[in-house]
Amino acid sequence: KYKEFERAVRVEEINGLQLVKKLAEDMEEMFDKKAQAMKRLVDAAEEAHLQHEEDPDLQYEYFNAVLINEVDKENNSVELGGRFLLQSNDHFNNLPVNLSLSVVQVPTNMYNKDSAIVNGVYWSEALNKVFVDNFEKDPSLIWQYFGSAKGFFRQYPGIKWKPDEHGVIAFDCRNRKWYIQAATSPKNVVILVDVSGSMKGLRLTIARQTVSSILDTLGDDDFFNIIAYNEELHYVEKCLNGTLVQADVTNKDYFRLRLDKLFAKGIGMLDVALTEAFNLLTDFNQTGRGSECSQAIMLVTDGAVDTYDAVFAKYNWPDRKVRIFPYLIGRESAFADNLKWMACANKGYFTQISTLADVQENVMEYLHVLSRPKVIDQEHDTVWTEAYIDNTMEDGRDPVLMTTVAMPVFSTKNETKNRGILLGVVGTDVPVSELLKTIPKYKLGIHGYAFAITNNGYILTHPDLRPLYGDGKKRGGRKPSYSSVDLSEVEWEDRDDALRNAMVNRKTGIFSMEVKKTVDKGKRVLVLHNDYYYTDIKGTPFSLGVALSRGHGKFFFRGNVTVEEGLHDLEHPDVELADEWTYCNTDEYPEHRYLSQIEAIKLYLSGHEPLLQCDKELIQEVLFDAVVTAPLEAYWTSLVLNKSENSDKGVEIAYLGSRTGLSRINLFVVPDELTNQDFLTAEDKEGVFNADHFPLWYKRAAEQVPGTFVYSLPFNSGSENRSVVLASTAIQLLDERRSPIAAAVGIQMKLDFFKKKFWTASRQCAALDGKCSINCDDENINCYLIDNNGFVLVAEDYTLTGKFFGEAEGAVMNKLLQMGSFKR
Repeated sequence: KYKEFERAVRVEEINGLQLVKKLAEDMEEMFDKKAQAMKRLVDAAEEAHLQHEEDPDLQYEYFNAVLINEVDKENNSVELGGRFLLQSNDHFNNLPVNLSLSVVQVPTNMYNKDSAIVNGVYWSEALNKVFVDNFEKDPSLIWQYFGSAKGFFRQYPGIKWKPDEHGVIAFDCRNRKWYIQAATSPKNVVILVDVSGSMKGLRLTIARQTVSSILDTLGDDDFFNIIAYNEELHYVEKCLNGTLVQADVTNKDYFRLRLDKLFAKGIGMLDVALTEAFNLLTDFNQTGRGSECSQAIMLVTDGAVDTYDAVFAKYNWPDRKVRIFPYLIGRESAFADNLKWMACANKGYFTQISTLADVQENVMEYLHVLSRPKVIDQEHDTVWTEAYIDNTMEDGRDPVLMTTVAMPVFSTKNETKNRGILLGVVGTDVPVSELLKTIPKYKLGIHGYAFAITNNGYILTHPDLRPLYGDGKKRGGRKPSYSSVDLSEVEWEDRDDALRNAMVNRKTGIFSMEVKKTVDKGKRVLVLHNDYYYTDIKGTPFSLGVALSRGHGKFFFRGNVTVEEGLHDLEHPDVELADEWTYCNTDEYPEHRYLSQIEAIKLYLSGHEPLLQCDKELIQEVLFDAVVTAPLEAYWTSLVLNKSENSDKGVEIAYLGSRTGLSRINLFVVPDELTNQDFLTAEDKEGVFNADHFPLWYKRAAEQVPGTFVYSLPFNSGSENRSVVLASTAIQLLDERRSPIAAAVGIQMKLDFFKKKFWTASRQCAALDGKCSINCDDENINCYLIDNNGFVLVAEDYTLTGKFFGEAEGAVMNKLLQMGSFKR
């Protein structure tokens, strides 16, 4: 049928650089929209704070996220609770929310009626109106929030928080990456820990906890090292002496483990430790790797016998480029004055920590000092975090990856301007799936994909990023370092990091390499030649890349039919459109959210919905595919009626998928009689069109010679149910590699039916005397049929079906490798 339409078709080559630049612009626009919303929140917060006079006796009731809708024994609302209307909303993961008000969360270790908190909650009430306005202006926004420097967290829409099994809510917004990144500039930090004899016992425990809390406040843009000192210096990790390392999750966890090895003895020589720290920072700065912005020495000790001004005079004065933050451990304050002097003389901050409970709150203080230069210069930088998993998801549902955009909020009162007071940080989450929606899969073709990375080379989105262990069920759980997976770990043929480094350095260009891509959960391999196109997304720390496979992957065709014809054929009951593709954007306006993609296309083409945004090109193409493939329905129906063809009901399903995400499915048996029910359903992620991949049977068929079939057993059906075989083939317009693949078709048949065909064929052997010299019926011969990746399709021993041939016949498999029939 596609051949008949050839006159109406023109083949075009994809210009990868143009494509990636266009996609980057679309994303930039989307990110900019979110940043504008944050700017409105910042302006409102600063204005509200300017008008507010601090009042230590302020009595004020607010909606506390934990206490709303709670009642006491007399059935009265508890203090800071009250009736708070909640309605379940599909835009917020079906959670019950309040779209007109925000709620306030206060960490369990803080008093929720503390005057500083009540004052902050009071003036930040002004943000409610802006939250609602933002959501009306951009209905794709999800959670918006303000994290206060005082520790409370205002979240919109309002939602009820539940404490853990110990009745505690440990969440402190000031510990979150978005808060720390927005509040401070990137920093180089050396942590000095006193391990002299006087630090024995509880003091050393508090010191370890303090260092661990400092590590919590460091992010991927920061560099650090930890040195323990008594009369000697002990780098906590010996092989990293003389340098600083990036504060990524893996490095921080590693150093935490080493902290347990510290023990106290001897006397503390602080001058030696300080000298080492200054030298370390100077040397590291000259490598050009760390951060020029902020440098700090964190000193964790139970006292200092001297002020060490000679060391500071030599290394740090008059410029005072390195700030000193002493943490005095223990209740005694005999040496407090020396440490206070050190902090003041070096633009730092002094804190005393007497119990474990003080650690968290006191460590946070240094961030507000480091934020001062930003505040004084009124730099409202927009920051973006790397990807992380949304915590509000229900268990058992697929994880949603997020990135957060955040901006700092400063005090603009005249009397505090020069002190540089940070009021907090505003932020909003952006699901990574939003990015995928701006990437039209049909333009990238069968094996093509888009990916984005952060300025540290970590993946923001990539089809090979798997944040969960297992299959997403409860037992799976998330991987601890899913948010710091480097591009070089998934594009592993990029051995010299050429692609990675070009993208980290925000360049625009092209890179090519031959790659081995695994499909079918890593069981099968395709060898492709990929061209990578990359550019930066302006206004963000991200770079975008697009991979297109050479050959049919670089070509596509445009077809032309009338809208009437197309719509008529699109409405057939056997037609479905790719669930996760955006033919029309139905998320933008609430009144469109109930529409299916086909309904949205009809509305768009009728012109009755001017607000509906659709991909005109994709719709034109999908209408064309609907018309060309329409005659299949009649053909399949005639096969069903012509019983002799399929009398033993061996063939159960016929299916077609086209490059525009359109699929047609025809059942030859009633649904209850299907041997394998999960093929082509939403459960079968590999078998359907997805936001970032074509179906597996389509991808594999595309790499075969057109017209030849590729056979496989669906692995997802579990070892006990090896009951069906899928056969599929690709439809090409012309008979060469430079021709686009228009569609793929296939069938699902019963394994027994397929086996019968195979055993019958194996007996038809045209020897001269009519007898076969070798026969599969022979007891001494084992016959196997194996697919192109070496998995057994048919074997006399039923239990071997679906196994790798090397497991069944290792020696034979080795021989096949030597003969060159297979490549390892």
